[in-house]
Amino acid sequence: MSEKQDLGPDRIGKSLPHDHSFGQEERRSGERRTLIVIALTATMMVVEIAAGWAFGSMALLADGLHMASHAAALTITAAAYVFARRHAHDERFSFGVGKVNALGGFTGAILLALFALVMAFESVSRLIDPVSIAFDQAIAVAVIGLVVNGVSVWLLGHSHGDDHDHHHDHNLRSAYLHVLADALTSLLAIVALLAGKFFALAWMDPTMGIVGAVLVARWSIGLLRSTGRVLLDAQAPAELREEIRRHLESGEDVRVVDLHVWNIGPGLRAVIVSLVAREPHSVEHYKARLPEGHGLVHVTVEVQPGEGDVSELREPHSVLDAD
Repeated sequence: MSEKQDLGPDRIGKSLPHDHSFGQEERRSGERRTLIVIALTATMMVVEIAAGWAFGSMALLADGLHMASHAAALTITAAAYVFARRHAHDERFSFGVGKVNALGGFTGAILLALFALVMAFESVSRLIDPVSIAFDQAIAVAVIGLVVNGVSVWLLGHSHGDDHDHHHDHNLRSAYLHVLADALTSLLAIVALLAGKFFALAWMDPTMGIVGAVLVARWSIGLLRSTGRVLLDAQAPAELREEIRRHLESGEDVRVVDLHVWNIGPGLRAVIVSLVAREPHSVEHYKARLPEGHGLVHVTVEVQPGEGDVSELREPHSVLDAD
């Protein structure tokens, strides 16, 4: 039997009218921190570009331009937060606007990948055609840049009890990786400049740039994978799906014959499950059996009557076999 056909309006009424905002209208902690970091990044960007021109330092100029690209990416991050809040109650979006968070993170990951390519290209160019650097001035500005980037990393990475946001908010993770990449390039620039100043190892500057490009590329690939899965409605981890199945099937003659669990926002999941039961109960009965603490905010249950022993029924090609 289906939810509407056999359970009666008195049993299904509570399931019909519901909101799809799932808290997306609230200002997230990551948004406030991102706005502060944008201001810091934009300020340091201007300082490094100006210092690069003044001191003839290609390293500082390049780092300033890198920070400019990251300031643009962080602006995308902030815009995604604003969009989510403003359209949280927009009925045109079937499961709310939580995925704009993953979209912002995906866009940021692409910019990270482009940033890594630019770093690699500039580093190889400096290996082929070295440039002279005003070491003292460049080192001083690079140290200031490292301090600013360190503060930005702390703001976005130090959760103060908001571990849920940090682990599930792909938008926040994208911003965090951008400022971490900036901090890394500043640190590598300092190491290279010190090596060039005291040991005449001019090749260290472009070499460190290549190392940094490889690390940033790895971060980008990881973020592209995680956000891409969300945007493509990939199934939740097999462990969670198996836990949901165990809770629904325990204690009575009922079997899960179709199960879909996927992310619809930071820490938010939707569930569609089809059950076969010899003695069906109300939809709310089965919803109450779902495990807590996994962000299952939108649950759709279909119950069908079964005859005889339903214990052997399983999904024909179980989605639990692969992630």
